[in-house]
Amino acid sequence: MRAFLRATGSSTTLAELIGRRHSSRKASDLVPSSGKKPVLLSGGNPRIAKADGDAPVLEYLAAMPGWKQEVGRRLDALFGRTVPNVTKAVKWNSPFYSIAGQGWFFALHVFNQCVKVTFFRGTSLQPTPSGGTAKEARWIDIHENDLDEERIAEWIRRASQIPGWGKS
Repeated sequence: MRAFLRATGSSTTLAELIGRRHSSRKASDLVPSSGKKPVLLSGGNPRIAKADGDAPVLEYLAAMPGWKQEVGRRLDALFGRTVPNVTKAVKWNSPFYSIAGQGWFFALHVFNQCVKVTFFRGTSLQPTPSGGTAKEARWIDIHENDLDEERIAEWIRRASQIPGWGKS
């Protein structure tokens, strides 16, 4: 790729090309023309290409197996109601949520028995989510029929008000 860019005299960086490719994606581009569902990785987590925006997150949510799909959709809707200016992306086969310029503050991931909800600065939340031994991140495992939207909405609200992890 670099040789091609040098040969064509382009000053475009590889990161810019990749960013353009992902930013121009439409929801219709994310559905395989074969109509096949995305591959589920071990634990049932959907394998979705890394990309920014609502479309790849919606693709991930649609690919979540069984009851976990409803939990994922409810969590995503909860974000829309709680943090209207949220930015979304799929990274490492997981939906990530942020506020532009503040970093990522929330992610979810599918496992066989649960949906793992991670707050990257979870030690700053009160009460602190119960799972985790990382320096700052804390998480909870949501099992079928135990989504406490009120508690998670409060954690989302608080987490969105503090600096997140990495760059969004």
